[in-house]
Amino acid sequence: MPKQPIGLDHKILTLGSCFADQFGQWLTHNKFQVLGNPFGTTYNPVSIHNLLLDSLNEIIDSDLYVERNGWWFHHAYHSQFSATAKEELTHTLLQKQREVRAFLQQADLLVLTYGTAWVYELISRNQVVANCHKIPAAKFFKRLLTVSEIIESFSKLIQRIKTIRPDLRVITTVSPVRHSKDTFELNTVSKSVLRLACYTLQQNQTVDYFPAYEIMMDDLRDYRFYERDMIHPTAEARDYINRKFSDQYFTPDTVTLIDTLNEIQRALAHKPFQVTSHAHQTFLKDTLRKLESIKQHLPVTAEIEHVRAQLIHHA
Repeated sequence: MPKQPIGLDHKILTLGSCFADQFGQWLTHNKFQVLGNPFGTTYNPVSIHNLLLDSLNEIIDSDLYVERNGWWFHHAYHSQFSATAKEELTHTLLQKQREVRAFLQQADLLVLTYGTAWVYELISRNQVVANCHKIPAAKFFKRLLTVSEIIESFSKLIQRIKTIRPDLRVITTVSPVRHSKDTFELNTVSKSVLRLACYTLQQNQTVDYFPAYEIMMDDLRDYRFYERDMIHPTAEARDYINRKFSDQYFTPDTVTLIDTLNEIQRALAHKPFQVTSHAHQTFLKDTLRKLESIKQHLPVTAEIEHVRAQLIHHA
């Protein structure tokens, strides 16, 4: 158990690759206070760090806007952030920055998930971008980040964070998703750079490392744990990794509460043939008692109201 276990009252911000999306959704499903990957999927560490740093400094690089087919994008942001007018996109990005900045000022934990060390530099700016937005490849130069670049980028970010949230804990992890488009050989090179960077960052007492990548590669070393694309982990694999995280970071009481909640959620997911049947009414009453037993620790008001609405009240 870590020195400071994660509790349900902690505010958690996740950033990074698609694994950060999944991880944030899992935490939200379990009633944690989470802002999950607010900038969308971002794969390389430098871009992940810069998104957060720019939000804290209230900066949007005006030279990284790009227009394509009547739509405006920004090379530092995911393609989900787009608009038909540059001003509209700027407004959206500023709103997102404010949301992240406000959350970070109260956050207890920052989870960073790195996907790849391969980056694309905008040649005209000699600058790493998060997204090329289908602009011609000739405008970019692909290269591998170095460990020292990642460390330097992280150091700038953490120094800035400490000015507003000095006690913030950071957990880094390497995404277990292979980037096959780089070839498996170069994906291994990329993951190696990320892993070495995380190992170096881990020497800082405020930074921990969770081995999602190692669990997938070494513990779940079988293709039955992969989706049909043979790249992304299955739901079973994700559940296994999440359980490893909860065992490592959550208090026993938190784990018990989550298990109870999950049991209730699975039961409520099944639709009965007859809501008014004696068996289902008995089930609803049992479920309501379980919900009442955890409501002081978890926000389950919606679930309680859902169950009560199905109960038949006899005069």
